[in-house]
Amino acid sequence: MEMLIPLFIVAFICSVVLNLIFIMKITRFKQQIHHISQVLSDIKQGNSKRRILVKNHELVASLAFKINEIVYHYDNQLINLKQNEELNKHLMTSLSHDVRTPLTTLIGYLHAVQKGIVTGQEKDSYIDIACRKADNLKDYTDELFDWFKIQSDDYPFTFEETDITEKTRSILIDWIPIFEEAKIDYDFAISEQKILAMVDRESYKRVINNLVQNIITHSRATEIFLTLKKQANMFTIRIKDNGVGISSEDLPHIFENLYTGDRSRSNKGSGLGLAIVQQLIQKMNGSISVQSELNDGTIFFITLQTTS
Repeated sequence: MEMLIPLFIVAFICSVVLNLIFIMKITRFKQQIHHISQVLSDIKQGNSKRRILVKNHELVASLAFKINEIVYHYDNQLINLKQNEELNKHLMTSLSHDVRTPLTTLIGYLHAVQKGIVTGQEKDSYIDIACRKADNLKDYTDELFDWFKIQSDDYPFTFEETDITEKTRSILIDWIPIFEEAKIDYDFAISEQKILAMVDRESYKRVINNLVQNIITHSRATEIFLTLKKQANMFTIRIKDNGVGISSEDLPHIFENLYTGDRSRSNKGSGLGLAIVQQLIQKMNGSISVQSELNDGTIFFITLQTTS
């Protein structure tokens, strides 16, 4: 019996210690639940930057990490929503200026013709101007419609294995008469090697056309150079002009939706062309970047994956 007494004492002490540990864990658990409740209350009040702080080994760690993940996702969605709200406000202002103003002018020219205010050569001139303005307005609305489709993921993409060298040549051939009429010298260095890539052909054509049109419309360039070559499992396109360039202030923003801040360049344009280019390239799992200095030309770089 005397030998059992120490064992009972040890068992009692162990029981007390275990109970204390259990109580401490329960207390800590309650504290953590209270902390989680406070954080969630803060988030509910609009403070989406709050996070639950716990250590990896704690009981609520898995729950806390999952809640943090959900809050992070919610915060990003909120940021995107606010950005879209600002973009929509900007878009409405842009529409008011870029659609209503030329439409009002167009109506003015047509009324002048209809009412006989102008006759002869002046009438023909008014009709020509009205046609140009109508064409410009159609181009703008088409671009705006495409931008909306890309933004909403409704833009139709059909990826096909394509010979990029042949496709690029066929696109550029159509531009040669325009270059010659605008007195722009051109040089195309396209690899003789067949380069195959999975691209949406219409989107790829749109990218090249938008970039070339951007140079003609905005850069005041007299020379344009395009090189296309394969590097490992990628191909790169380099489009360079000798135009007025882009200021360091404007350069970081040129791919932003509706950005038309480049003061050194032409004021024509919707501010959507380069934004559409970037989004189409990204949809095809590629990247685009730009280098430019004021009065020293601009270079666009496109990189896309090959299949061969």
